[in-house]
Amino acid sequence: MIELDFKKTLNGGDGDILLEINTKIENNSFISILGKSGAGKTTILRILSGLESPDSGKIIVNNQIYFDSVKKINLPIQNRNIGFVFQDYALFPHLSVYKNLTFGLKNKSEIYRVNEILELMKLENLKNKKPQNLSGGQKQRVALARALVYNSKILLLDEPLSALDAAMRAILQDEIIRLHKHFNLTTILVSHDISEIFKLSNRILHLESGKIIKDGDINSIFNTQNISPKFSFSAKIIDIEQNGIIFIVKILINNNISVITMDKEALNYKVGDEILVASKAFNPMVFKK
Repeated sequence: MIELDFKKTLNGGDGDILLEINTKIENNSFISILGKSGAGKTTILRILSGLESPDSGKIIVNNQIYFDSVKKINLPIQNRNIGFVFQDYALFPHLSVYKNLTFGLKNKSEIYRVNEILELMKLENLKNKKPQNLSGGQKQRVALARALVYNSKILLLDEPLSALDAAMRAILQDEIIRLHKHFNLTTILVSHDISEIFKLSNRILHLESGKIIKDGDINSIFNTQNISPKFSFSAKIIDIEQNGIIFIVKILINNNISVITMDKEALNYKVGDEILVASKAFNPMVFKK
């Protein structure tokens, strides 16, 4: 169980906001944090990992105090048993894949875990390559592997797939699910990609101006209770064309182009937006990211 109860003032472009979080996260759950830029999503991950400290409050993980402002406890990063995957990979460019994974291991007897993860993630043939010789998808797989080397039980993902194309994102989403289950992880994802959140999460925290305004499963957050999953799918808008009062919207679904019609609601969208399109009895419903 992760218990978060803290406050931190954030300095944003539109002025200061108070990040105020009070929630509990069950072990082995997969949580996504959704919200606009500047809402405090990444800061939550950084505070949990120890990269930043709250102004006040406490963080308790499986009855171990990670942070307590009253008791003056602030557990060092290396003692928090947390893996963190960043959007920009954060690999050491001068080290091979293998050395990136072994860097920082306190006990060389733990090398076996590196070899296990290389095999599990099918990275053995890349272990002697340096990051500049890897594709974006390969770099992100290495970053995932490195986050798990230290026997992490909590995996933090900060928009890890946003720089990848749709096909590679889908592959790595499947990989993340597999790793989450294989290692019995508690995983927390920050993402702007609605389709990704739908695919991966069993709980969503919707953050706005530093506060959790919604907390629940997909149905409760997006009001999809009355929509059959058989008729719901994620898509990316690739073109919007107005035809009188109707808008013709081209969407990309699994590398296939489809066309839907929308009314003036289409004005809320732009090319590149990730959306969830769902229908029941042929009445389309669209949920924006």
